[in-house]
Amino acid sequence: MSDGIGRVETQRAVVFDDDRPLVLESGARLTHVEVAYETYGTLAEDGGNAVFVCHALSGDAHAAGYHDGDRRPGWWDNIVGPGRPLDTDRFFVVCANVLGGCKGTTGPGSTDLATGRPYGLRFPLLAVRDLVETHRALLRQLGVSRLLAAIGGSLGGMQALQWSLDHPGEVGGALVVASSARLSAQNIAFSAVAREAIMRDPDFAGGDYYEAGRAGRPDRGLALARMIGHITYLSEESMRQKFGRRIQDAVEPRFGFDVDFEVESYLAHQGQSFVERFDANTYLYMTRVMDYFDPFADPAYVGRQVAAGRAAEGGGTSYLVLSFDSDWRFSTEHAREIADVLRGAGARVTFRELSAPHGHDSFLFPVPEYHRTVAGFLDRLAAARAR
Repeated sequence: MSDGIGRVETQRAVVFDDDRPLVLESGARLTHVEVAYETYGTLAEDGGNAVFVCHALSGDAHAAGYHDGDRRPGWWDNIVGPGRPLDTDRFFVVCANVLGGCKGTTGPGSTDLATGRPYGLRFPLLAVRDLVETHRALLRQLGVSRLLAAIGGSLGGMQALQWSLDHPGEVGGALVVASSARLSAQNIAFSAVAREAIMRDPDFAGGDYYEAGRAGRPDRGLALARMIGHITYLSEESMRQKFGRRIQDAVEPRFGFDVDFEVESYLAHQGQSFVERFDANTYLYMTRVMDYFDPFADPAYVGRQVAAGRAAEGGGTSYLVLSFDSDWRFSTEHAREIADVLRGAGARVTFRELSAPHGHDSFLFPVPEYHRTVAGFLDRLAAARAR
C-alpha cells in the first residue's frame, strides 16, 4: 500500500441561499446551506472521473489524509489514495459532511440567521433525499455533472442508492456497502433507545444546550447512545477475540459496579471519545433519517427510474451491493433484498457477501477481498467510460 495522500484541508462552500433555497422533502426550506468537503486527486477535463464518498452516521468530510496535527488519518484512508481502490492517481474523489451534520455542514448546531441562535430541534427533519440534493449542489459548484460512481457504507450506502434512483443519469455506478433499503424493527429499536438516552440526559434542555458551553451539554446521554450503537457495529466473534472475559487492570474480578471487564472499559472509551467530536442533536437527526428510509416503497417508481436510466446516455447505473457475513446489524438479507429489487426492475447488479470478522464495521477495514472487489468494479466503470 502507498503512503497515502498526505496533508489535506477541509473546504467549505455555500450551496443554497436566499435566491436559491433548499426545499426539503418535508416542504421546509433552508435559505443558507454551507457544506464542508474534501477532495483528493484531480478532476479530468471532461469531469468524468469523479467518485463521491457518502459517509456513515458518525463520519464526516475527512475521509483520507492528515490534517495538521493529526495522529490518525481520515476515517477511510485505507481505501482512498494512490494505488488504493479509490485511486487518487485516476479518480477525483469527493467526500462531504452531510446536511444536518456537525463537522462544518449546516445542521442543528448551526446559527439560524432568522433568530441569531443555534437551530437545536427547530432544525427541520431530514430525509436521505435531502442529503443527496445538498451534495448534488456541491458537485455543480465543483464542475461535476455526472459521477463515475457514488460509494458508501451503512447510511452512506443509503445515500448512494437514493442518488442512483432519483438521478440515474448522473451516477455511473453505485456501490452500496453494508447497508439497507429498509430498517428492521430491531434496528429501529436500537436507535430509539439511543435517542432516549440523549433526550433523557438532564443537560439535553430540549436540544437547546449549545449556549451552556461544553460542560453543559448532554455528554452522558450521547456517550451512552454511542456505547449502545457500538455494540451493534461489532460481531460477537470480534468482541470475543478482542476482550473475551478478561479483567481490566486486575487479576481477579473486584465484584462491584465499577468498570471491571475489558469490554466495559472499551465501551466507556468509545463513548467518551465520541462526545469530543460529535453533536447529540446530529445523532438524533441522522438516526431518524435512517429509520424513515424506504426507497423501494413504490416499486413502480423504482422501475420507472431504472428504465429511464437505461434509456439515457450512459445507460444508467450499474450496482455493486456488498454485505459481510459477520454483520448482524445490516445482515446479508438486507443486501440481498436491495439486489433482488434492483434486478427485478431491470438494473445491472453485482451482489457479493464477503467474509470478514469485524461485524458491521467491516466496511471500514482493509479486508483484501473487499478492496479487490471495489477496485475491480471501479476498473470496469472506468473502462466503460473510456470506450
